[in-house]
Amino acid sequence: MKQKLTLILALSILATSAFSQKSKKMGDGAKKGQVIGLHYNMTDFDAPQGVKYPLRSDGYNRLKNMTKGFSLSYWKGITSKIDYSVKLNASFRDYRAIRTGLTQKTEIGAELEPSINIRPFDNAAMLSPVATVGVGGGFYTDKLGAYVPAGLGLQVNFNSITYLLFQFQYRWSLTKDVLGDNLFYSVGFAQSIGKEKKKVVPPPPPPVIEVPKDRDGDGVLDVDDKCPDVPGLASLQGCPDKDGDGITDDSDKCPTIAGLARYQGCPIPDTDGDGLNDEVDVCPTVAGVARYKGCPIPDTDGDGVNDEEDKCITEKGPASNFGCPVISEEIIKKVNTAAKNIFFVTGSAKLLAKSNAKLNEVVAILNANASYNVAVSGHTDNTGKADKNQTLSENRAASVKSYLVSKGVSDTRITVTGYGQGVPLEDNKTAAGRAKNRRVEMSLKNY
Repeated sequence: MKQKLTLILALSILATSAFSQKSKKMGDGAKKGQVIGLHYNMTDFDAPQGVKYPLRSDGYNRLKNMTKGFSLSYWKGITSKIDYSVKLNASFRDYRAIRTGLTQKTEIGAELEPSINIRPFDNAAMLSPVATVGVGGGFYTDKLGAYVPAGLGLQVNFNSITYLLFQFQYRWSLTKDVLGDNLFYSVGFAQSIGKEKKKVVPPPPPPVIEVPKDRDGDGVLDVDDKCPDVPGLASLQGCPDKDGDGITDDSDKCPTIAGLARYQGCPIPDTDGDGLNDEVDVCPTVAGVARYKGCPIPDTDGDGVNDEEDKCITEKGPASNFGCPVISEEIIKKVNTAAKNIFFVTGSAKLLAKSNAKLNEVVAILNANASYNVAVSGHTDNTGKADKNQTLSENRAASVKSYLVSKGVSDTRITVTGYGQGVPLEDNKTAAGRAKNRRVEMSLKNY
């Protein structure tokens, strides 16, 4: 009880002293001067359980059961909204009981707590909330401990001479076996010390009238010349511009090549060197061609043959086959065998029925492979006149096409050519040679 009366008396004397001093007005933006404060504190060591279990009725201590203490503080403004403070706390509690579990006599815990205090308003504001965060350490009977305080408060400013300070903190213990988490309440007065130093503004010197100078002789007076020692242009405030791009040489990374301001005086870059500048190049880091906006010619099927050279852009194939899949030897052999088994009426383009079986195999191959096309070519021996042989070869090739179309093959997939007697396989002087020269050939391709 005696301690409480002493505290109340001390705070009353301090408050009376503060209000009796002459008020001084501080403008917005002024920092807090050096301030000494005295505080009365209460600490609730049961409160963390109340925070953790809000429905418990015994989660917080009553005022009479809280740990009491005092603080002496020092404050100094860093900016108009941020203060640095150091508090020396003394708390009266049986700290040894935290470790031993045995209640003993009341002991004293001494703490040193530096903090940063942040306000949304300038220090000159009469009322301002305060956010506090810091670090603290202390000696508790016979053990050292540490904690991290963080919380909120309220600053009441009396003419920036006297302050009424309210603080509420949650203090996280870094040494649980010495000091547990706790809630910390504080109220106190703080008083400015020393006198505010007023900034002395010297009177302006008398004007000196000088003759205007132009050291570099470029017609721009030194007072207006940003490059007074180098001849330059009046339009660029006296600075030179060798490449005439409107950017002064000292700011131009390419002073001898005209460029643009957004590239610091250099031309628009061409990163991939494909002749298309980066601003219009869709693929600025990969060399390409203009018709694809600076990108490489695409390769849709990824077979290494670009789409402009690939005759099957959606199917993979080697470059040797124009990017199309290679037709298997088995299929090619079937088509060649079918061609050797095509027969006509002698001297006529009329197909014989015994040709149908093999031609139907070709139809099946074409129907099973929609990308395949077939070229049909007709040939004759040299018997008779050459012009009639030419016509006969063309008609026989056309007869084969008509048969394939009649079986459902699109005529756009079939090309026909007559070569007459012009491309013999054997010598026409023998009957065997002439027989081989009278033929129809078929070749598949998928492009």
